Amino acid sequence: MPFHRALVRPTRVARGALCYATLFPAAALAQPAPSAAAPSPASAATESPPSGLWVDGIHLWAQIDAGIMGNPSGPADGLNFGHLFTDRANQAVMNQLLLTANKPLDPRDPDYQWGFRLQFMYGSDARYTQFLGELNRVDPSSRYQLDVVEANVLAHVPWLTEGGVDLRVGQYPTPLGYETIDPSTNPFYSHSYIFNFGLPFKHTGALTVTHVSGMLDIYSGFDTGTNTTFGPLGDNNGAVGGIAGLNLTLLDGNLTLLALTHFGPEQATRVLAPPGVNANGQWRTFNDLIVTWKATDKLTLVTEANLVRDAYGTVGKPVNGFGAAQYASYALTDTVALNGRLEYWRDDNNFFVASFPTTNGFVQAQQGFGPPVHTAPGSNTTYGAMTLGVTWKPSLPAPVTGLLVRPEVRWDHAFTGNHPFNAQTDNNAVTLGADAVLTF
Repeated sequence: MPFHRALVRPTRVARGALCYATLFPAAALAQPAPSAAAPSPASAATESPPSGLWVDGIHLWAQIDAGIMGNPSGPADGLNFGHLFTDRANQAVMNQLLLTANKPLDPRDPDYQWGFRLQFMYGSDARYTQFLGELNRVDPSSRYQLDVVEANVLAHVPWLTEGGVDLRVGQYPTPLGYETIDPSTNPFYSHSYIFNFGLPFKHTGALTVTHVSGMLDIYSGFDTGTNTTFGPLGDNNGAVGGIAGLNLTLLDGNLTLLALTHFGPEQATRVLAPPGVNANGQWRTFNDLIVTWKATDKLTLVTEANLVRDAYGTVGKPVNGFGAAQYASYALTDTVALNGRLEYWRDDNNFFVASFPTTNGFVQAQQGFGPPVHTAPGSNTTYGAMTLGVTWKPSLPAPVTGLLVRPEVRWDHAFTGNHPFNAQTDNNAVTLGADAVLTF
């Protein structure tokens, strides 16, 4: 059973808000500024972009992302293998229309606080970001679908430590990983193998961040699993999952280390039940480490290491996916940043990396219904990818609060001799893409 029959992975939307404004200064779009009271990415995500419409402390904003990922080889199946959100070759798409309302927490206020965040999406990206059991059947045949990206309540309580505890309850993006669902907090239009195949997207549950000191934050939480909610179609098994880890802030904030793990069963009961295997006992563990170093005022380096392991896999034995990605961003001017990403990722049993020819294939696979899934030929594949791009952020008049234009060129390679790309005809793939992210 391919990985996607059990994994639900829709978002990492909020995690990068603080880091991205610091890491990609020319590309950051309406993101919160760093704060000593909220050094961790998840804490920063409780803040709002500073511009836009404010009504009684509630911030309202909208964002549109549209682009195209060209493939000169013109694959016969029309798919860019190794991609999810930019998987349609040579087709212009509206990836996202995001509508957001939130009452953010103030990281400078040590007293009791409450807030909330609601974020809804319409677009082609929603094919991959939907929670199981939510909006999956509204129009499953359409490339453009609806999604609840976030719906949660926020709180800060001055308990346990001087910095207190931040709490998020409801549906929220996973804090794991460097890249996010929100395109304005990413350096590229396309996503890494780690983002697409090595991490969750979203969770339903509760997450706490305890600010032990200005140097250390502790993460802990429990949830229904990866990209899951409640009910027979909302959760693909009957067990809970959890999150644990820490964030270190060093060198006056110029060096940060975020180490998180998500653990719990992710296999679908309807897939494993016929052979008599208890899906609730087959754990999948996602492990992710991000080291961010602001080397100079203009240069920022980010290293991400990733390991995902499923206890059952497809043949009743553990399967692994693992690798690393190196990012570099250089602020050429106040409005232009040069970005690079180099990645290595191994799929030990060709279990994790896949493409989905049908519009609802990803959701159906996670629920265990088994629609067509394209995986790499052979028993294992080691992937390499190099992406180079530019982010241009011009100034525009109100009501527009930000614009990002991101052209890129990407090269994917399979080192193991098989041919997963361009409808399984090549061990290399070159894509050229660009998108525009407009916020108002």
